[in-house]
Amino acid sequence: MRTLRHILCCGLVLLLAGCSGGYSFTGASIPPEAKTISIKQFPNFASTVNPQLSQNLYDELQRMFSSQTSLNVISDDGDLQITGEITDYSTRASSIGSDDNVATNRFTITIKVSFTNRFDPKTDFDQSFSRFKDYSAERDFSSVEQGLVSEIVSELCEDIFNKSVVNW
Repeated sequence: MRTLRHILCCGLVLLLAGCSGGYSFTGASIPPEAKTISIKQFPNFASTVNPQLSQNLYDELQRMFSSQTSLNVISDDGDLQITGEITDYSTRASSIGSDDNVATNRFTITIKVSFTNRFDPKTDFDQSFSRFKDYSAERDFSSVEQGLVSEIVSELCEDIFNKSVVNW
């Protein structure tokens, strides 16, 4: 019985080792020969500039790729490459209340992203990603801005990650 358990355990280890090709438990599908990713800071071309936004996007993308893939994040010339720019950072009225006053505002961040995969150019893309959050018009934007930026940055980075390395 003990020998059978030992054989099964060894077989499982060999099976898992053999599956290390292009799959990870996060669902990422990365060519096995890809070892690095380079991520550039996104210049901010929005009409309103949040001075921390570019750094926040950069840090979150680096964290996401470091923690969810085996890729090494490097500064230049990676096997996979992400570049982009911030194109919109705005807040606008999104709904009117029963008293004809603004009830809800919508805060939006839009970024344009270019992804290059040296080993599988079919997965390359140039695409805009946009996310928004609504907040009560009774709240001053400056009091909710940091929390909303954090939420939107996380969502945008998930979108970029999914589009670039997850093939669902």
